[in-house]
Amino acid sequence: MAEKGDQTGSCWEDMPDEYPEPHVVNGKAEEEYTNHQSVKCSPNLLQMLKAAESRKTAQGRDRDGWSVPEESETGELVTEALKTDMPIQFTDQKQEFNKRTSNTGHRSLPHSISQSSTDSYGSVCSDSSEDGSSPRDKPRRTSKGLSDFCIKNIKQAEFGRREIIIAQQEMPALMILRKGAGGEKPLAGAQVVGCTHITAQTAVLIETLSVLGAQCRWAACNIFSTQNAVAAALAEGGTPVFAWRGESEDDFWWCIDRCVGAETWQPNMIMDDGGDLTHWIHKKHPSLFKNIKGIVEESVTGIYRLYQMSKAGRLCVPAINVNDSVTKQKFDNLYCCKESILDGLKRTTDIMFGGKQVVVCGYGEVGKGCCAALKALGAVVYVTEVDPICALQACMDGFRVNKLSEVARQVDMVVTCTGNKSVVRREHLDRMKDGCILCNMGHSSTEIDLVSLRTAELRWERMRPQVDHVIWPDGKRIVLLAEGRLLNLSCSTVPSFVLSITATTQALALIELYSAPEGRYKQDVYLLPKKMDEYVASLHLPTFDAHLSEVTDEQAKYLGISKHGPFKPNDYRY
Repeated sequence: MAEKGDQTGSCWEDMPDEYPEPHVVNGKAEEEYTNHQSVKCSPNLLQMLKAAESRKTAQGRDRDGWSVPEESETGELVTEALKTDMPIQFTDQKQEFNKRTSNTGHRSLPHSISQSSTDSYGSVCSDSSEDGSSPRDKPRRTSKGLSDFCIKNIKQAEFGRREIIIAQQEMPALMILRKGAGGEKPLAGAQVVGCTHITAQTAVLIETLSVLGAQCRWAACNIFSTQNAVAAALAEGGTPVFAWRGESEDDFWWCIDRCVGAETWQPNMIMDDGGDLTHWIHKKHPSLFKNIKGIVEESVTGIYRLYQMSKAGRLCVPAINVNDSVTKQKFDNLYCCKESILDGLKRTTDIMFGGKQVVVCGYGEVGKGCCAALKALGAVVYVTEVDPICALQACMDGFRVNKLSEVARQVDMVVTCTGNKSVVRREHLDRMKDGCILCNMGHSSTEIDLVSLRTAELRWERMRPQVDHVIWPDGKRIVLLAEGRLLNLSCSTVPSFVLSITATTQALALIELYSAPEGRYKQDVYLLPKKMDEYVASLHLPTFDAHLSEVTDEQAKYLGISKHGPFKPNDYRY
């Protein structure tokens, strides 16, 4: 086990406890890290994907009935994709990254939660029979005698397994990878430490990595999003999991440390969501980076952290930026949030949206999805933006663009989704009317200035799980959801099919980094080729019985592209 104080010879030894603010020149974040990296995919990954293609039957389905793309659509897709050696441009990084608050005190959770209120959060998101105590010091053991895990209740494993099976039906691409590449074991020897949301959908990803040959240890990236029954099912299945719903901040870091600080097990791959796992390793166990081959990161928050480390010359291993892949930006961020925001709000507040006035802070992909969903149910939607391009898009989509200070007094709901910090500050909170609902759809709780609400003159009252009333001296109440953390995963569930797209991209990125020849990737941040995005998308088209048109030789020559793709240049905005 790497000692926490052992930082000899580490490139992380001078890293501060807090990340610096992004350097700004002429009002814009410096972009020195946007050197055009060329990405090639490894021969092992090529062989694995070819093997998956060869297992198709003439009817376009494999032996177990899972849909796969037609030969005419993807017969040569993978071969051409992995020959790509095109410069990949990183997207303009203009937002300030987030970091988790450093409060490490235990939270006192209420024990007087009614059965009906708890059940309203869905089957996998709660267990009304459990108290709010930490399971850290409680004895635990699976039916096979394993004890290397820490979850809420191992007895929920059977129920969690059913939830995972349900999710598998909506995650076709991962199931194709299991059947197509399970024999080749492209991740044999990989020891993956992960920190993501622990839900039925991510459980499918974790178990897919195991089928492909990896050993996995997992912790949660959010203290409210863990589905306890799913965590139990993973532990019962042999995956060391350290997570439970309702962790304190101290529990959160303890769980991460248990994942990475095992005495008999050291990771060689990192899969992160938010950058907390990467941060913890380089601060507490920097010697582990000697054996780590790469990092796969999927969130805006984590990507900004990696870019800053790369810019400072402190990134010791290569990393793949999944967040800026088209399959993540356009599907997970847009379509997932478009559906899940309504689910989270309905479950927590029972609100009717028709006629309500809502302000959405940020009109990126997440903001676009939220605005579209709220508008469709009859809400009057305002948008706040700092980017004139996004603001113009909002105007032309029919939304009023205002400052939050201008509309705070009149709106019924405030939704943050900027990826920045202190978007909603105390001066805004003081202006909000009685009963205003406040929630966050970004990765971290830093978008809302919660510190300003933890003062002596304001009183907090827990109304139901993940619903707090913050009460002003004059009796005014603000309805705060999930303590400002990610609404959809804290208060509801998300569509499995959309997460299948992101999870497949994560799995392929992990395979690529692990199997890449030494020297292919330097200590920098990379994107997967656009061709890989197209391949991931093609794996999901048969679900809709979609049939792609084909480019003729003449058309391909006219456009100057390969008839098998990629069909768009790297700077194309979908």
